[in-house]
Amino acid sequence: MSTDLNPFFRHIAACNTATLPGRRLAFHLGTAAAGWVAPELLPVLVDHGMTHADGIVTLPDPARLEHIAQDMARQGIYRSHHELFDVRTDMDLPPVARIDRGALPLFGLMAQGVHLNGLVRRAQGLHLWIARRSMTKRLDPGKLDHLVAGGIPAGHTPAGALVKEAAEEASLPADLLAHATPTVNIRYALDRPEGLRRDILHCFELLLPETFIPRPADGEVEEFTLIPLSEAFRLVRDTDAFKFNVNLVLIDLFLRTGLIDATSAGGQRLRAGLDGWRFFAPPHT
Repeated sequence: MSTDLNPFFRHIAACNTATLPGRRLAFHLGTAAAGWVAPELLPVLVDHGMTHADGIVTLPDPARLEHIAQDMARQGIYRSHHELFDVRTDMDLPPVARIDRGALPLFGLMAQGVHLNGLVRRAQGLHLWIARRSMTKRLDPGKLDHLVAGGIPAGHTPAGALVKEAAEEASLPADLLAHATPTVNIRYALDRPEGLRRDILHCFELLLPETFIPRPADGEVEEFTLIPLSEAFRLVRDTDAFKFNVNLVLIDLFLRTGLIDATSAGGQRLRAGLDGWRFFAPPHT
């Protein structure tokens, strides 16, 4: 159990570098607040039929957002991922539009993903399956990752996206994955070169049999390794070996398994820090 929690707070701080709204302009889809845009992007947005008044950029018809983003990719404003995500003005509301994943940060829109802690209980204690990201990945190549993690494509629920990613990334069969349980939602707001990332991570946990061996299936993972949970704790505490947001999911795991005392003042601050940007979400009109 750790008493010095400063090394863990640095990961939460690194994922919450955005000051909202800062100098950004509010972005509305119809009458609903949805995100923020940089003032430098305003001429392009106005050219695509958006309005600007009183510090608010508005797209009256949210259904046009997908095609506008496609045009912006052709203009070279961002690099398309060729993968559509649902756009929501609130996580608990139905989607109002779709947009290429690569364009989400341009508008400061909420993005959602799934992460799975794949655990194995051995006589020596809990172990964790970790992945090493392919060197061809656009983001954080070669970094350590979860057994299963990925964005939630348009039309998918978190559970549905987890099934998809588990099969594609780790050859994890559906009968095993059926025992996965949701644990927590983690939020953060991060300034990136591509814009503002406002992410929600839907986290799951699965206790796997010792006989299960994950196999890379889609080329996004170099290899899988089973390590003691105490080693994962050391890596998060002492290094930046994991992809940036994986550290947050593991901090939650450490809090729930007692490697970090969740009842201590520091543990409670860490737990609050995992809520990230929810306290700074744009007000609804």
